[in-house]
Amino acid sequence: MLDTPSLYFRAYFGVPESLRAPDGTPVNAVRGLLDFIDRLVGDHRPDHLVACMDADWRPAWRVELIPSYKAHRVAEEHEGGPDEEEVPDTLSPQVPVIESVLDALGIARVGVAGYEADDVIGTFTARAKGPVDIVTGDRDLYQLVDDARGVRVLHPVKGVGTLQITDEAVLREKYGVDGRGYADLALLRGDPSDGLPGVPGIGEKTAARLLAEFGDLAGIVAAVDDPASRLTPSQRKRLDAARPYLAVAPKVVRVATDVPLPDVDTTLPRAPRDPAAVEELGARWGLGGSLRRLLGTLGA
Repeated sequence: MLDTPSLYFRAYFGVPESLRAPDGTPVNAVRGLLDFIDRLVGDHRPDHLVACMDADWRPAWRVELIPSYKAHRVAEEHEGGPDEEEVPDTLSPQVPVIESVLDALGIARVGVAGYEADDVIGTFTARAKGPVDIVTGDRDLYQLVDDARGVRVLHPVKGVGTLQITDEAVLREKYGVDGRGYADLALLRGDPSDGLPGVPGIGEKTAARLLAEFGDLAGIVAAVDDPASRLTPSQRKRLDAARPYLAVAPKVVRVATDVPLPDVDTTLPRAPRDPAAVEELGARWGLGGSLRRLLGTLGA
């Protein structure tokens, strides 16, 4: 499962903008993503591959619950439709090229109106009958890690070149929680990059200690009402004041697992779906070696 927006953002910032099409248009994100998929497929040989997309990067149902959700990344608001995300000027024109190349190759590309790529990934993962590797540069999807079901996160640690395999042992060592507890940790801690305020005064380590003590968010909230619980007076006061936030944050932070997915063939293609389109796109955008290498790896 590819968190495609996360990966093409990383490719854009990790690959020099000097990589350009014959007409001078930058294609660093396109080529960086193709090179990344090539290495990923070569190293892991998946049976299925899905490029998950943000059909709505800031869904209204999340914003209604927490208005600050991703608000700092809005470039332009649109009445009745998805707001426009602030994206570098030279990245925006590359996204349709990425989509066209993936389609021509036959790599499944799935975005669903009203949902983020994370939600598409969450739903595919919930339905999967075998092991799942989720490839993302964001921490949000750590909540899906599940050793019993074979769900891991492959997290690029430097550009898109090196992947850290994240399982529950890694999460417990780094954050003190397993996959199931990560969403509760994240909403207590907050995440400025997503406009999530968290509970003031409750940082990551304190959140991990509270979850270890009381089990989950419901247990922590119950402890606020229990005079015998071992919350400090300041923790009790802060958590009590944060009740309105804690009531809605779980729905915002936890990925959806009930997205109405389209019927799509997710099988890793061995040959391109549209060879003529692949050839035309490769020539028009100067995708050269990046595209040839990926085609070779898919056919191997």
